[in-house]
Amino acid sequence: MRVVIAGAGSVGRSIARELLRNGHHVLLIDRDADAERVAKVPDASWLQADACEIDSLSEAGLADCDVVVAATGDDKVNLVLSLLAKTEFGVPRTVARVNNPKNEWMFDEAWGVDVAVSTPRLMTALVEEAVSVGDLVRIFEFQQGKAMMVEMTLPVGSPYAGARVGDVPFPGNTVLTGIIREGHPIAPSRDDALEPLDELLFITTPEVEADLESLLSPGQRHKRETDDEDDDDL
Repeated sequence: MRVVIAGAGSVGRSIARELLRNGHHVLLIDRDADAERVAKVPDASWLQADACEIDSLSEAGLADCDVVVAATGDDKVNLVLSLLAKTEFGVPRTVARVNNPKNEWMFDEAWGVDVAVSTPRLMTALVEEAVSVGDLVRIFEFQQGKAMMVEMTLPVGSPYAGARVGDVPFPGNTVLTGIIREGHPIAPSRDDALEPLDELLFITTPEVEADLESLLSPGQRHKRETDDEDDDDL
């Protein structure tokens, strides 16, 4: 797989190293691609250029790449690059870094973004996942929020603690994908029983998120605040 990464800061370089270790071909684009920075990922190809200029992207060979990763520290650059990658070069898949959570609403298919990764949102989810019992925690969103991975630590008082997985009337478009019990992962079957303090991993949709939480932990749901879409820092 050929991957072009824009932004060779610590995030972009880390992504490049992982992809190279997995046998992929990586080109890093950065305006400050000097010898010192190139030496940090010597196995990657490098291009010193502006990732928002079509000529630079043509030189980078975007038309022949499989994935473009917009990993700069500037949300404006990441949006413009994603849009150009889709509309001008027909890149099959774009992944964009969200630096400011208030800008998340813009990172969708209208701007050419297939997958948006918000570091602040992920860190918040990991903190909540570590300390919350009975609350549904969003771990990751797929395809502009059409599906997402969520987690819940099943509270002791849940009406379905002790129930068979097959007997739990999960909402539509919801799949229980894993159970973590005492640190050990379990691939759930219909005959497995849910136990108090199990960590449950689901793939579901935003439309039934509240129903899922109310089912497993009635009376515990907290109002989720969202950022004002008009209050962005772009």
